[in-house]
Amino acid sequence: MPAGQRTYAVIGLGQFGSTIALELTRLGDRVIGIDANETQVTPLADKIAHAIVADARDDDALREAGVAECDVAIVAIGENLEANIVASMNLKLIGVSTIWAKANSRTHHRILSRIGVDRVVQPEHDTGVHVAHTLHSPFLRNYMPLGNGYSAVNVDVPDKFDGHPFSALGISGYKDLYWVGLVRGQGFSPSFELDTEHFLRRGDKLLFVGRPDVLRRLAASL
Repeated sequence: MPAGQRTYAVIGLGQFGSTIALELTRLGDRVIGIDANETQVTPLADKIAHAIVADARDDDALREAGVAECDVAIVAIGENLEANIVASMNLKLIGVSTIWAKANSRTHHRILSRIGVDRVVQPEHDTGVHVAHTLHSPFLRNYMPLGNGYSAVNVDVPDKFDGHPFSALGISGYKDLYWVGLVRGQGFSPSFELDTEHFLRRGDKLLFVGRPDVLRRLAASL
């Protein structure tokens, strides 16, 4: 295995799982894809390292597929709640060190957390939150909750600030708001390399971390 390459197991190869499997493969990682439905497995047979027809509710089947040796396993089963939970439990049973799983509801999220899943994701909920924030504050892009009450966002610099210094944004008066850096074209400059008199250009993006209410006030002021 090439140095730095990680091995992932993706269990459930519907739209969500297959997207994860293909993207991890594109990024250079080794992926074992598993689904009980052959029609979900066949399209990925020549696109990922291993595409296997197996029932993840069978811990022996997971061992035979090599899942126990994976760095991370992702349970991407969506509609079958029982299969999702049992697969997650089996991953703990066979000793996978890091487990991610998809949840369909808050209750499902709590169950997965209780059985020891390391990271629970709710794609529909998370996408909905992202879309709502983008609609509410059009200058905010790539809204991402970080935990502990903080989120990260990219802010498109409005045209009216083209040629103005960063200080013109007036962020010095905001508490719990941190400027991380500036994206210009294909380059990124961390904030510690810049100063508040650095001139902004049309098309620049500013990366901030802050509390959601502060980020909303920032967006409203632009």
